[in-house]
Formats: sequence, C-alpha cells, structure tokens
Amino acid sequence: MPQHTSKEFDKELEAIRTSVLELGGLVEGMIRSAISGLDEGDVALLRDVLHREKQVNRMEVEIDDRCNHVIARRQPTAYDLRFVLTCMKMIRDLERIGDEAEKVARMGLFIHESNARFTPRIELSAMFDLVMKMMHQSLDGFARNDSSSLAEVIREDIAVDDQFRNTLRLLISYMIEDSRTISRSIDLLFIAKALERIGDHSKNMSEHVVYMVKGRDVRHQDIEDVEKQV
Repeated sequence: MPQHTSKEFDKELEAIRTSVLELGGLVEGMIRSAISGLDEGDVALLRDVLHREKQVNRMEVEIDDRCNHVIARRQPTAYDLRFVLTCMKMIRDLERIGDEAEKVARMGLFIHESNARFTPRIELSAMFDLVMKMMHQSLDGFARNDSSSLAEVIREDIAVDDQFRNTLRLLISYMIEDSRTISRSIDLLFIAKALERIGDHSKNMSEHVVYMVKGRDVRHQDIEDVEKQV
C-alpha cells in the first residue's frame, strides 16, 4: 500500500484492511463450525453459527460506514480509491458467505433435530476443502496486495461446480430409489448449494483483488484472458 504524507490517512486505511481480514476470519470460522456441527451432530456448535451471523452483519455495516467516511473526508484517488472500493465489495461478499454458513447451520439443525433415519450418505468434504482454499487464497491476496492466484481460484470454482452437479445427481438417485429420503435429500441439496455459492463469492473476492492491485475489471472473462492480466 502506498505511503502518504498524512500518517493519519495511512492508519485509517490500514485499520480498514485489518477489519476486513478480521471479518474474513470470522466468516471462515463460521463455515468450519457449520460443517463440523453438521458432521458431528453438534447442535450447540450449529446454534453458535447462527449467533455469529449477527456479528458479521454488524461488522459489515461498521466497515462500510468507515469506508464511506474515508471517501467523503479524504477524497482518495488512484490506488487508494480502488482499495476503499475493493474493501466495500469484499465485505459484501463476506457477509453473503456468512449468510450461506448460516444456511448450512440451519439445515444441520433441522436434520439433527428431526428424524435423520433416512438421511442419504453423501460426501461433502472435498467441496468444503476447495471452497475454504478459495476463500483463503482470496483473503491472502487481499492482505498481501497480490492478485496472482485468480486463475487458480477460477479453476477451483469450476471444480466446485462439477462437484455440486455430481452431488445433485447422487441425491436424485437416492430420491428415485427410496422416496423416504426425499426430505433429507432436499436439505442436503441446500447445503451443497450453499457451499457452491461460497465458492462463487470467493471467486468474486479474487476478482476484486485484481481490480485493487491492477486497476482492471476481469469479471466475466475467460480464464485464458485472465491469465494474461494477473
């Protein structure tokens, strides 16, 4: 990040960066807790995820307000303006990832507090590992001012989409073979879709980092074009 003659301005920008990363850490923890609670039937852990979602909402509003104050008071330009705008976009995606973690927790509670006897056995760990890796790469790129991981994140997002489609086909097979699994299969489908959406938001964040670092909008571009720009 460029240094300014105003040390106070530097402190304001660094404080915003730190807050965005703290929000990212909170959301990462929510996803891990939601999946762990689902796998282990830990109802208390799942309920804690619902509580933390409210904290995510508060932090998003607070950081957004600070970004707006910086724009109004400092009138940043060039990289500084891109940085502040990127922070505002990042926290929006992080808040939505928090919403998806909450959905996983709610579905987990519904499954474990009702009759789970006819719950299909499906493996979501590979999808979970991928979306967590994508999210970590995006936040790490933001922290280090490094946009080089975007192409890899896009490839991982394609893999997550493939895994979601495979999960969908498997759940449909369960429902066709045994109608008693329909209700739980739909719950698991919502969970798989939430993970797929977390991957989408993580890819968005990597694209925001490219805009911050390079000043380029790479949304909706083929991976070959992206590789030439990052």
